[in-house]
Amino acid sequence: MPRFVVVPDSFKGSLTSMEAGSIIAESIRKHFPSAGIDVIPVADGGEGTVEALVKAASGELVDTRATGPLGRAADTQFGILHGDTAVLEIANVAGLPMVPKEERNPFNATTRGLGELVKQALDRGLRKIVIGLGGSATNDGGMGMLSELGVRFRDASGELLRGFGRDVGQAASVDFGGLDPRLAECELIAACDVKNPLCGPEGASRIFGPQKGAAPGQVEVLDRALKGYAELIERALERPALRDAPGAGAAGGLGFALLSLGFALSPGAQLIDRMVGLERRIAGADWVITGEGRTDGQSAYGKLPFYVASLAKKHGAKSILISGSLGTDYLELRGLFAGCFALVTEPSDLQACLDRAAPALSACSDNVMGFLRIASE
Repeated sequence: MPRFVVVPDSFKGSLTSMEAGSIIAESIRKHFPSAGIDVIPVADGGEGTVEALVKAASGELVDTRATGPLGRAADTQFGILHGDTAVLEIANVAGLPMVPKEERNPFNATTRGLGELVKQALDRGLRKIVIGLGGSATNDGGMGMLSELGVRFRDASGELLRGFGRDVGQAASVDFGGLDPRLAECELIAACDVKNPLCGPEGASRIFGPQKGAAPGQVEVLDRALKGYAELIERALERPALRDAPGAGAAGGLGFALLSLGFALSPGAQLIDRMVGLERRIAGADWVITGEGRTDGQSAYGKLPFYVASLAKKHGAKSILISGSLGTDYLELRGLFAGCFALVTEPSDLQACLDRAAPALSACSDNVMGFLRIASE
């Protein structure tokens, strides 16, 4: 009886990792009714990370409310794993899809809601905090989150700043004296797959600001503001060059703020492995099925399907990639995969592909599993 482990990332914009895993598992059952199947939904720190981890680790999902990216209350969630670990994501409390396109302006966005979720987790006695950094609408350097956790930023006239993007350049002083003392009792980890520093040509504002609605003139203002903000915090904490640490520019500079609190930044795939026992569950599998919305040569640089396939190879399992589309350089990955398959089989525009993702994944999975069944007879 073959054993399958299904480890999909989300097909962004169309299918969650759990939905994708369920569709693939259904195709496996059709062709291998007696097979052992373990579906492990995963995410890389972006949208869907909380839900994927909760389902993969049989945790608890907590529905709550917090300040959204534009300062208005919003419905959100966080997860509890193993009874002691809180899993949060910036995408579901200050994520870009939460902001209507006509209102996207990082000057008006804040990470304050994330700080509120951290406090809710601390109030529940949770002392391991894991935060996914992908998909933010913000460029406040984590100022909003820090403010909610007790750090005080003031402008030149002594007025307290709330922590929106527009406030970053106004900060003239910072005081960590009111920081929530419970954080010192915690293990702090963030899932982060980008290596960008906080400022400069490869920094948060210039690389990610435009996709969040920043006009060209705003990009330069935001970058200068983050530089001054970083100098204040580095001086207060006596931690020079913190802004240059890999990942400091993640989520509009939220990575920098988390580093200032003592968070360790971990590649998303490796963090997921530790949280849900990914390698342990892959060991002993005959086939490992993984996939994502689009795969190309960049997947070899730490993306989840590559990591999953590496674990499969380590334990002698064969892996198959099923993705929404494949870049022209996907053949670079064939050393790890027994086969690479794409859902798109004819010329289509992006929206049509997103709309048809579920039936396309079902058809592709059925085709792959049918071939495996016949080949094994």
